[in-house]
Amino acid sequence: MKKERSFLLVNINNTNTSFALADAKRVLRVVKVPTLSVREVPFTTSGISGIVLSSVVPAVAKRVRRMLPMRPLIVSADSDLGIGVRYPNKKQIGADRLANAVGVAELYGAPAIVVDFGTAVTFDIVNARSEYIGGVIAPGLASVTDYLYHRTALLPRITLVEPRSMIGKSTVDAMRIGAVIGYRGLVREILCGLRRERGMKKAVIVATGGYGDLMAKKIPEIEHVNPLLTLEGLRFIYLRNRAA
Repeated sequence: MKKERSFLLVNINNTNTSFALADAKRVLRVVKVPTLSVREVPFTTSGISGIVLSSVVPAVAKRVRRMLPMRPLIVSADSDLGIGVRYPNKKQIGADRLANAVGVAELYGAPAIVVDFGTAVTFDIVNARSEYIGGVIAPGLASVTDYLYHRTALLPRITLVEPRSMIGKSTVDAMRIGAVIGYRGLVREILCGLRRERGMKKAVIVATGGYGDLMAKKIPEIEHVNPLLTLEGLRFIYLRNRAA
């Protein structure tokens, strides 16, 4: 029996770019590279059957396309996604957000809400008819802490971990409480509001992105955490379009 060839997924975000090999069943291997440092595809692409690319950084996307061994499928709202897009200006939707919508609809069903904890935290909404209908964008968790570091004289740059107490006994502890616990409050309030929207009361909520695991631990509204959701969405988009 002939073995099916793998294909390449590329997701270019503001902070990191993910390169992944996948096949019809799953994502096989993932390598993340800081977006501004991308100079080559980080593994061999010989023998791949095709490439799908999503990007929110046009200049880097142009550079990456020159590195690729063949023309990629570029994800946009005009692509055959397998879901509908009901949005006034479709060109404004980030390709990664469309991939999230496809991934959540395929893996978890609809209606659904994806919370992507990346450079920004985005909430992407799929209605019961499996249509992307919009969402919410808020500053990312790291952006908030970096702002404090850059705009104050004495506050340090911190790593984000679960606070040990609600009362900070050091500057770092106090900042972690404000960031992690405070940010959960922001996320829960937005989710509460989204679930009050028509048809969204029973929406499945899935977290993804770099801080998905940390933030979802104590947000009971989040039912699933899938760090590969965006790449899974790209995998489904490629499989749907590979004949073309």
